[in-house]
Amino acid sequence: MNIERRTFLEQAFVGAMLGCFPATLGAIERAPGPLERRALGRTGERLSIIGFGGIVVMDATTAEAADRVAHAIDRGVNYFDVAPSYGNAETMLGPALAPHRKGVFLACKTQERTREGAARELDGSLARMRTDHFDLYQLHAVTTKDDVATILGPGGALEAFVAARTAGKVRFLGFSAHSVDAALALIGAFPFDTILFPVNFATWHAGHFGPQVLEAAARKQMGILALKAMARRPWPAGATKTHEKCWYEPLADEAAAAEGLRFTLSHPVTAAIPPGDERLFAMALDLAAKFQPLSAEEAEAIKKKGLSTAPIFEA
Repeated sequence: MNIERRTFLEQAFVGAMLGCFPATLGAIERAPGPLERRALGRTGERLSIIGFGGIVVMDATTAEAADRVAHAIDRGVNYFDVAPSYGNAETMLGPALAPHRKGVFLACKTQERTREGAARELDGSLARMRTDHFDLYQLHAVTTKDDVATILGPGGALEAFVAARTAGKVRFLGFSAHSVDAALALIGAFPFDTILFPVNFATWHAGHFGPQVLEAAARKQMGILALKAMARRPWPAGATKTHEKCWYEPLADEAAAAEGLRFTLSHPVTAAIPPGDERLFAMALDLAAKFQPLSAEEAEAIKKKGLSTAPIFEA
């Protein structure tokens, strides 16, 4: 088979895989366990379908942080993600994770956009996390065209990322994005290993925010990590926040949270990172342990809910 025809067939398969949701998930390697594990793109890594976001231990005591980390690992979590912008999360997570470091996949992020700033922040995060390397280092919350231009330009953060990989400080390179345009620009500009992006029932259907990005990432065989699976909508004006760690109104009811999480994990993503609220994270662990992909009827029902819900992101 010639290269052109093979490429055409691969692209047609990806389009069909994402267009015929709910997918069979046949395009992503899955392994059973206390928590299902899935392949992370072309990296060769296998991650738990629930990731531990560092905000779960933000402002916790030392004992609480250690307990939350140990409990997550006991439940099958092997994917941890943190960032220096998460308050004191690195300071709390580093010591709690240290006894388990060799057995987990550790991701970190930076909002610095220049080479100098990113290199400096990487070294600080490594020190606070008490590790000599991150398995994944990500550009954090890339949103604007100016962000992208600075990152990719001379003296931009991408130079620091590549240098850090060469030096063994990081293994894989990725990014998180809060806009479709920024995500597509980065996917097209550099062979990143992963993308961390909102995959949510309302943003997908009402916001038209997600399908085009997942398709582009899948074509590049990137590992796809999902945010905001358990987000409902922006906090209504005047509402009393029930979960201070969430800037959006979460799906706090168990049945609604199950629908939201199942929606996200029924896509060909590797893992979802639940909200940083420790109660919601514990709920996500319980729900993910009995995950089943949505049926066609269930997918249609949540589509109707999504179309009538205010999305937290729009294309």
